[in-house]
Amino acid sequence: MTSLTTPPTQAAADAITPEVLRATMGAFCSGVVVVTALDDRLDGTPLGFTCQSFVSLSFDPPLISVSPARTSTTWPRIREVGRFAVNVLADDHADLSNRFARSGSDKFAGIDWTPSPNGSPLLGGVSAWVECTMWREYDGGDHTVVLGEVTALGHDIERNPLLYYRGAYPRADWRAS
Repeated sequence: MTSLTTPPTQAAADAITPEVLRATMGAFCSGVVVVTALDDRLDGTPLGFTCQSFVSLSFDPPLISVSPARTSTTWPRIREVGRFAVNVLADDHADLSNRFARSGSDKFAGIDWTPSPNGSPLLGGVSAWVECTMWREYDGGDHTVVLGEVTALGHDIERNPLLYYRGAYPRADWRAS
C-alpha cells in the first residue's frame, strides 16, 4: 500500500479555499465538453461555452447533467432556447476548449459544425454528442446544475476524448477497447 504525500487530517473550514479546492479536485481527470444551442430568436445565432462538469445521470428517463458557472453570459441565453447539445471534445480539440471558454468573441468563426436533429450546433470531429431539452435546473453554489433530457445522441468510436487534468490537457496513449 502506498502512503499519501499529505496525511489525512480534518481541515479547518477556513483552510478550504477556492485555490486549495481547485488544486485538490484537479487530481481528478475529466473530459471536456462544449454546450451549444442555436438562438432562433436572433437570426439563428450559434451559442456555446466550454464546460468541464458533465455527467450521465439517468437511463430512465435518459438524463445528463452539466454545470455552467453562474458568471456565464451564454448559459442564460441557452436556457431561453430550451434545448442544447453537449459536444464531447476529442483529444485534438484543446483549441476548441480554450476558444469556447473565452467570452466576447465570435466563438464559431471558422468552426465546422452541423445542426443536430433539433438544430443545435454539433462541432466537427467530436468524439460524442448528446442533444437535450431542458428538464430541470438547480442552485449549485457558484454554478447552476442543469439536467437535460436526452433526445438524440451519437459517437465516433475512432475519436479519443480530450482530457483535463491539473489545469492542462494531457494526451492519453491508449485506445478504449
